[in-house]
Amino acid sequence: MTVLGLGLAPLLGTGAAVAAPEQAFQMTLPAVELPPVRFNDPDGKAMTLEDLRGKTILLNIWATWCPPCVKEMPTLDALQKRLGDDDFQVVILSIDKAKPEVVQAFLDKLGVTELAAYQDDTMLSLSALQGGGLPVTLLIDPEGREIGRLEGPAEWDSEEMIEFIESKIVR
Repeated sequence: MTVLGLGLAPLLGTGAAVAAPEQAFQMTLPAVELPPVRFNDPDGKAMTLEDLRGKTILLNIWATWCPPCVKEMPTLDALQKRLGDDDFQVVILSIDKAKPEVVQAFLDKLGVTELAAYQDDTMLSLSALQGGGLPVTLLIDPEGREIGRLEGPAEWDSEEMIEFIESKIVR
């Protein structure tokens, strides 16, 4: 696997300039099969990444206690609202140990309406997917392979990011 990183992940709220998406994302060449990560859907039903095959997925691993994760959540919600369809979905995977109702109430308080709260209360998904910290976001093709990742927060609803994500959606 070759990872092409053209820069570091963009930062939110620091006053620093935000890197362009093609610089922030590390594209994975060739695409890599992902491990069988287990988590629960919003209804508490057990599932794996395999269950998401068939569409391009932006998988964001986050936690309620992670300030950068919380700050970027409304922008992920806006991205889902704008691009979410049968070919693309933003999936937010909380690694909180709290009950699912607590995580959902947290999202409700943030005004997140477009995203479903998936949860891995074992926190094993972060290490299985080799996340270096939170948040970490993987771009996954319809065959379930990682095609890119972004470590750190991003402005997911910026025009540049939307154009970049659109260019990766398989239609």
